Amino acid sequence: MPKTHGSVITVGVTGASGAVYARAVLRLLAADRRIERVFLVASEAGLRLIATELGIVATDAKKLPAALLSAPTEKLEYLPNRDIGASIASGSAVPDAMAIVPCSAGALGSIASGIADDLITRAADVCLKERRPLVLCLRETPLNRIHLENMLRVHDAGATVMPAMPAFYYAPKTIDDMVEQFAARVLAQIGLEQERQYRWTGRGPKKYSKSATGDSR
Repeated sequence: MPKTHGSVITVGVTGASGAVYARAVLRLLAADRRIERVFLVASEAGLRLIATELGIVATDAKKLPAALLSAPTEKLEYLPNRDIGASIASGSAVPDAMAIVPCSAGALGSIASGIADDLITRAADVCLKERRPLVLCLRETPLNRIHLENMLRVHDAGATVMPAMPAFYYAPKTIDDMVEQFAARVLAQIGLEQERQYRWTGRGPKKYSKSATGDSR
């Protein structure tokens, strides 16, 4: 699990629909005082997804984190997906966990088969072999047998398969409410519970009361 302070997280973005989830995860990580560094990697299809769904086109990819957060930040660093020699491609690197959000069926298949031919799949492979948390937010429907078998394979290898499914039990008022709740649950899976996460009490939803991030939000 990530450290209490100084955690380093990798976020991968592939070409499946759901760029809003990636942006929400990045915003929560940027605001979380426990996080020291976030490495963002987007596939070519992921960059196209961000452009199509969010209207964000970064002519200089290094400026993509600031564009996604609508503010400059030193905490987030963009790494090109073709840079297979980047730090996170090695088991000796510092990242504590990784989330791929959204995760395409193609990326899932590559990870399940051990095909690490780009930085996203290699970083995921490193998480599996080093027994670090890996969350795959699969975005595909309906699912065929190949998808289901690949989900089982990555699960058995140590990954958490967390399809991008919004919840409704806490009576969300907006799409942003649903997106943020899902993003908070993604981070909870890697040991980074969020103050804004709703929890079911048996009598109705309740916001997470303890300030996990150190913020007063």
